[in-house]
Amino acid sequence: MNVSLFGPKKLGFGMMRLPMIPGENGAPDRVDTDQVCRMVDDFIARGFCYFDTAHGYLGGLSEQAVRTCLSSRYPRDRYLLTDKLSDSFFHKEEDIRPFLESQLEACGVEYFDFYLLHALSRNNYEQFCRCNAFEVAQQLKAERKIRHVGFSFHDKPEFLDRVLTEHPEIEAVQIQFNYADFEDPDVQSHAVYDVCRRHGKPVIIMEPVKGGRLAQLPAAAAAELEKLHGGSAASYAVRFAASFEGVEMVLSGMSSAEQMQDNLSYMQDFRPLDGAEKAAVARACTVLKSQDIIPCTNCRYCVAGCPKNILIPDLFACLNARKQYQDWDRDFYYRVTTEGHGKASDCIRCGQCEHECPQHLEIRELLKKVAAAFENA
Repeated sequence: MNVSLFGPKKLGFGMMRLPMIPGENGAPDRVDTDQVCRMVDDFIARGFCYFDTAHGYLGGLSEQAVRTCLSSRYPRDRYLLTDKLSDSFFHKEEDIRPFLESQLEACGVEYFDFYLLHALSRNNYEQFCRCNAFEVAQQLKAERKIRHVGFSFHDKPEFLDRVLTEHPEIEAVQIQFNYADFEDPDVQSHAVYDVCRRHGKPVIIMEPVKGGRLAQLPAAAAAELEKLHGGSAASYAVRFAASFEGVEMVLSGMSSAEQMQDNLSYMQDFRPLDGAEKAAVARACTVLKSQDIIPCTNCRYCVAGCPKNILIPDLFACLNARKQYQDWDRDFYYRVTTEGHGKASDCIRCGQCEHECPQHLEIRELLKKVAAAFENA
């Protein structure tokens, strides 16, 4: 597959963490479409063109933002758009086509450049196969409703090898990949990447900044990058991911115009990390690994189905901040976060959250640790 299928530049606009405007008087939050329109304009004006969404992002608001801020304002040949088939939105083969049609309508387009089977893992692979999702995707490709078929992946390298062996028709694989997860024994980013390369599949990177954690480093880790005298912490994380052979696109979930401008500044004329930068990143990673923090990326898939309305990622962030920054004000923020929502101790251990977690975290046990830290004083 030629790199031109992904556009001329390696940075993609991930639309999972858009800027939001808080709702008033009980109204739900809404996307700050004025700001997103400016971000889209800046992105396209600088020669970037790849956008990534999914129906579950922001409860459906992400796809609507695509229509409002992108497809209704630009000719179709000015951008590439990726959407996804998530397992929670289909239960039989007959559900897939209507679901895709609803996504096309929501986004205001007639086709998707890439359509990914979403968050593929051992937990849902049987469902995708039983419902003939791989075959239906190929049918939709033949009808030009999809240009290219791939999947995003959250599992071990051995399982990825099995899937790609069973489905050689797959054209691209989207993986979680960043310097913190590169040699992590759970995520195994390096080994997963190697499987993609052995099968000759172009790689799309998600979570290069690990849900923002690599943009807001603890002081000791940040100091290692500051010695380089130039570039934000996020820039080194994104450039690390983009430096690998076979990586055709790196997604950044940009939640403000400022983040957009920072990303554009170093990806406009992309330069791989040099030796000194690689060494600094390695030292920062060593500091991070000593922190014993919860590797949550704040994707928030766990929140929607929680019967006790627990804001799980926010509670994990409180505990992580206490460990990373010795930020004892987190007791106050914990109380604020749980006001009107469930506390960690309210967990009924139903396991819904763990089924949805792409990081495969033992959330029920981790919530016990959060409760012990903040509720037993």
